[in-house]
Amino acid sequence: MGLLDSLLGAGSAHQGLAGEVINMLGGASGGGGLAGLVRSFESQGLGNIVQSWISTGHNLPVSADQIASILGNGQISQLAARFGLAPDQVSAQLSQILPRIVDGLTPHGSIPASDALQEGLSMLRSRLG
Repeated sequence: MGLLDSLLGAGSAHQGLAGEVINMLGGASGGGGLAGLVRSFESQGLGNIVQSWISTGHNLPVSADQIASILGNGQISQLAARFGLAPDQVSAQLSQILPRIVDGLTPHGSIPASDALQEGLSMLRSRLG
């Protein structure tokens, strides 16, 4: 099962969160896009985790608590309210979604050039939309 198939088959809240991740990675939410996410992980001492998603090797897991720490309680609470979920549910789902999307957007082991990244994000948006 591919990335899109697994995201599309996971329910509307899961798909909605996937859409939010796509927007975040594209810089639509003001978070600096994928490069900003990488910087956030690195500044929290979790660079090895996000780099594993970008590399072509095995993806290291991320916990719901680590996701909440990276994204902040404010953003998690906003997403929880938007999708009618508890904040811990949002963090738990994002801990599954985020690594898969980052991994899927970086098949060659590095962050793609802006145009290629935006093209990949657009393809994901159209499939989720």
